[in-house]
Amino acid sequence: MQPAASIPANRQYKYYDLITGAFVAVLLTANLIGPAKICTLWGFTFGAGILFFPLSYLFGDILTEVYGYARARRVVWTGFAALAFASLMSVVVLRLPPAPGYAGQEALESVFSLTPRIVLASLAAFWAGEFTNSFALAKMKLATGGRHLWSRAIGSTAVGAGVDSLIFYPVAFLGVWATRDVLVVMGTNYVLKVLWEVIALPMTYRVVAALKRAEHEDWFDSDTDFTPFSLQAG
Repeated sequence: MQPAASIPANRQYKYYDLITGAFVAVLLTANLIGPAKICTLWGFTFGAGILFFPLSYLFGDILTEVYGYARARRVVWTGFAALAFASLMSVVVLRLPPAPGYAGQEALESVFSLTPRIVLASLAAFWAGEFTNSFALAKMKLATGGRHLWSRAIGSTAVGAGVDSLIFYPVAFLGVWATRDVLVVMGTNYVLKVLWEVIALPMTYRVVAALKRAEHEDWFDSDTDFTPFSLQAG
């Protein structure tokens, strides 16, 4: 395997684009379907988005671990642009006047009507949380010399999901939901996001190992510029 410094930034990979597409699909599903619904199951109160959103951190971990922070950064910006576009289009579509006799407007509004607060909260929380997650994993990989994947997978998710939750729920729902509900859902969803990462560890190990073999890549961000404000792949 070549050392990371000798690998060109424009190198082509077999599965990078597929993982990018899966990441964006999970992100849009989590933010357009799940964020505004509170559920109670087996005594736990949580936001429905928890069913999907932790997968975005799993993809973020895999991307950073195999391809490095810079390529993960491109995927985060791709997801951010897709989420912003989907949010804008939901507003445009809902504001278009329905045809006479069309009976679906109210149903569409009940499902896809996102308030500016939720859009702002989703975009800000996703951006900050994903970059924090990727940065933490890349730095922990350097600190551990590439050993103990479990520690950086869980640790980076704990940090990134914490930033995400601390931004999203207060910005989106404080003053709309009861303060207690905001705190309960924020705390419960944070714990569940980290728990998802723990449960997914066997899968993370298998996917990371398979990708490293297939791509002949195991990136170490020893010379990486960690600014989030770039689309450079190297």
